[in-house]
Amino acid sequence: MKWGTNLWVGGGLVGVSILVGVFADVIQLADPVTSANLMNAEIPPGREFPFGTDAQGRDIYSRIVHGARISLTVGLVSQIANSIIGVTLGLTAGYWGGWWDDFVSGLTNLMLAIPSLIFALAIMAILGPGLVSLLIALGLTNWSYSCRIARAQVLSLKSQGYIQAARILGYGDLRIMFTQLLPNMLGPLIVMATLGMGGAILAEAALSFLGLGIRPPYPSWGSMLSDAREQINTAPWLSVFPGLAIFLTVLGLNLLGDGLRDILDPQSKERTA
Repeated sequence: MKWGTNLWVGGGLVGVSILVGVFADVIQLADPVTSANLMNAEIPPGREFPFGTDAQGRDIYSRIVHGARISLTVGLVSQIANSIIGVTLGLTAGYWGGWWDDFVSGLTNLMLAIPSLIFALAIMAILGPGLVSLLIALGLTNWSYSCRIARAQVLSLKSQGYIQAARILGYGDLRIMFTQLLPNMLGPLIVMATLGMGGAILAEAALSFLGLGIRPPYPSWGSMLSDAREQINTAPWLSVFPGLAIFLTVLGLNLLGDGLRDILDPQSKERTA
């Protein structure tokens, strides 16, 4: 089945990325920061250095595995922040309606009209480069998608019989929203969060590539690509392996999101059948 293939392949790629990030200190061949040795500068991939070395003589493999920890942390933390903001706004806007719904809808449309990367660049320009600034910038830029999905789900669910029964039993608005509505709309939100993590990893790589993300010498896939620009002809492995790591991780998250969507969405099940 198609969804099974997407789920298993995507889950496998994501699982490998998580294991690499968690056990980076165990599987590294050298310290990714302090092992610089100009005598080993730009050595091609081989037995001693499987992914080669960079211009400072640092092992690319070790920097890749530690970069996985940074990229996954940024993707997870920023998507959690986006989900909290978006779901809270969408849930309350769809349930209460009125002026609050108009305000949230207008704010969401405004955020959708501004390219998220441009907004993140503006925040990073104010806060400066660094991991904390990066998490704040990415955590405030993509909540509009979760907000729209949450609002649409609430509008379709709040007229259901069990919501009316909860009101009759004396449930307050917040209790209904977070104990009755939210559990019944988790499927689409989980899928959106999975896909959003891939977008956050790409955004982190783009910002680091521009010099506004993780500060050197700490390893980041985006900053590694940035450093490899001048050696792309003489030492292509410097850009191939970080780019491949980004590609496989984001591909895994997208396939995992597609697989989860096909499982959790009844209409997708019907189309597959």
